[in-house]
Amino acid sequence: MSLKGMILAAGKGTRVRPLTKDIPKPMIPILGKPVMEYLIEHLARHGVKEIMINVAHLNTKIEHYFSNGQRLGVQIGYSYEGKFEHGELEAKPRGSAGGIRYIQDFGGFFDKTTIVLCGDALIDLDIGAALLEHKQKKALVSIVTMEVPNSEVSNYGIVETDEDGRVISFQEKPNPEQARSNLASTGIYFFEPEAIDLIPRGVEFDIGSQLFPLLVKEGLPFYAQKRFYHWIDIGRISDYWEVLQRVLRGEISYMEMPGKEIKPGIWVGLNTKIDWDKVKIEGPVYVDSSVQIDAGAEIIGPCWISHGSHIHKGAKVIRSILFEYTRISEGCTFEEMIVSPSYCVNRTGETFYIGDDRCTHRWGDARA
Repeated sequence: MSLKGMILAAGKGTRVRPLTKDIPKPMIPILGKPVMEYLIEHLARHGVKEIMINVAHLNTKIEHYFSNGQRLGVQIGYSYEGKFEHGELEAKPRGSAGGIRYIQDFGGFFDKTTIVLCGDALIDLDIGAALLEHKQKKALVSIVTMEVPNSEVSNYGIVETDEDGRVISFQEKPNPEQARSNLASTGIYFFEPEAIDLIPRGVEFDIGSQLFPLLVKEGLPFYAQKRFYHWIDIGRISDYWEVLQRVLRGEISYMEMPGKEIKPGIWVGLNTKIDWDKVKIEGPVYVDSSVQIDAGAEIIGPCWISHGSHIHKGAKVIRSILFEYTRISEGCTFEEMIVSPSYCVNRTGETFYIGDDRCTHRWGDARA
């Protein structure tokens, strides 16, 4: 497949705080592996082996983990967006399109068709079929879309097309009453090199709110594709909770559960300490390595219990995610929550930190 890849990973991920307080959004873990790693593996499966990634917020977390990509069978290059000022490194994103233009001006990477993706979503798109449609329509840019409920259009870029699929308008996060369709951009695009020439140099420039309206205004061959595939975007805390629920239920075909399945729907990592005769565990549940679950505890899936966690006697963990080294105190119940050693978040995004008087939950660091 003659196709290059570009992953957009320079955002701060403010809508998924506190998950992104210490890690960039593409590094948010799904069953112990960063979400962007699944994306890179999917690109590699479809023959996309040359990938550029633009980075800014906490960039070294991404660069140190993925390095040059050799471990994943690809080549990865990075483009940092920011500068060193007054003794400190300050991230300054150039905008999704501006970052692409900078890469092109620097070294001419985009010399063939390129798939551009956001680094914070799980997909199982048939990339080959999408590329074929892009080529058959002789598109300058193609955008992969998915229908969403009218009540959710304000969360997405909304695409309006004619009967041939040509884009005739693009609205960035419109109100439901103003939306011209319910076709949402999934943040997956195919670019021909000539499209990048339209992006102005040296200014912050966005794909959705600036480049796409420009393509429509100029009447250029800009097409939308409707495809059946899974696309799970981690735009908000509630999305992250839902992603884990869907993954644990086995809805994403290519994502295999780690660990060993010791009972139907229950996967366990290495060296765990679980009183199986005196605990209640209902799958799907993944219990990672070195987890301790005391007698009388109850786990109701879908749940992911990360490594080094300790669930004390009489505690209940229901449809929740525990990050590594999380301690759940005796007799406490955590339902539909994301819990770390220092904070917990309910599925709507309400966050509590250790010591918060408003919170009745008791938890902490299992290493303490």
